[in-house]
Amino acid sequence: MRLRLARAAAIAALGAALGLCWNSLSGLGLALGQNVLIQDGDQLVGVAEAKVRLDKGALFLDARPEAFYVMSHIPGSLPLPEDDFDKAFARLEKRLRSSLDVVVYCAGFGCEASHIVARKLKERGIPAAILHDGWPAWEDAHYPVRAGAEP
Repeated sequence: MRLRLARAAAIAALGAALGLCWNSLSGLGLALGQNVLIQDGDQLVGVAEAKVRLDKGALFLDARPEAFYVMSHIPGSLPLPEDDFDKAFARLEKRLRSSLDVVVYCAGFGCEASHIVARKLKERGIPAAILHDGWPAWEDAHYPVRAGAEP
């Protein structure tokens, strides 16, 4: 019985090793060392640069659902939830078109809402950077936050 388990484990380990080798050498595999949400043309900014931009008057957009915005958000940011983009965009379009620096954030690693919102803005002629690691990075840096529906 132990010999069978050892053989099964060895076969599984060999299969995993061969699969990882093929993945890295074939040019057809998955990019395991990077965030798959990031695409060519996406502009990412780190949290320190984002804070500098905020202090210089950049417009920040919260791509999370509006209930999260109300719970807590970056001061001065406006809600532009990915799940209600068209309605929110119509409400904010004039302000967006007059802003020279736009930064979008969402709930952090694995959250694609900021990427989707930034791409939709770009399609409409409004370039926007994406806060890398989003809201958690902002909180971890102990930068100011605000609760409520007001920016």
